[in-house]
Amino acid sequence: MPRNRLPPWHAEFVLPNRRAILIRPIRPEDAAPLLGAFDLLGPDEIRVRFAGGGALDEAAATELARPDPRAELTLVGAEPLPPGEAMIAGLARARIVPGTRQAEYAILLAGYVAGLGLGRHLMQKLVKWSRGRYLDRLYGDTPENNKPMLDLAASMGFRPSVEPGVPPGLLRLVLDLSP
Repeated sequence: MPRNRLPPWHAEFVLPNRRAILIRPIRPEDAAPLLGAFDLLGPDEIRVRFAGGGALDEAAATELARPDPRAELTLVGAEPLPPGEAMIAGLARARIVPGTRQAEYAILLAGYVAGLGLGRHLMQKLVKWSRGRYLDRLYGDTPENNKPMLDLAASMGFRPSVEPGVPPGLLRLVLDLSP
């Protein structure tokens, strides 16, 4: 009897409005849809973390769609269509900071899915990946005025941390992963 299982890091997620979202690792074919949707994902301060200067050009989209599997996990929440055709509603990445036992995360959601549980689901996957890598901590910077993300992070055990190098207007949220 065949088993109806999804590949690793894949999950079906149904929004409260019954819209189906497929959470899966980003694929090289996602570069073009990501390029089209990137400006719809927010907030601006976090997009800068993904794209360096805040805008996503073709080269940056291609690079983002080809993460190094040894050091990062990049997931998309997309329509349940083939990569390259699916509209991307969310993007989440955890990347190991070179030379450390910690990873930095970033999550971007389109406005039409914000507050519907997709962010929590993506964050849970990033935490699971980080724990599986036996990292000591997972951290990310969130705009101080992004109350939904601050509440979500707090509910998952993240705590605010004052650290040098955090840009003004952002708050560093840290989850201790050590046993």
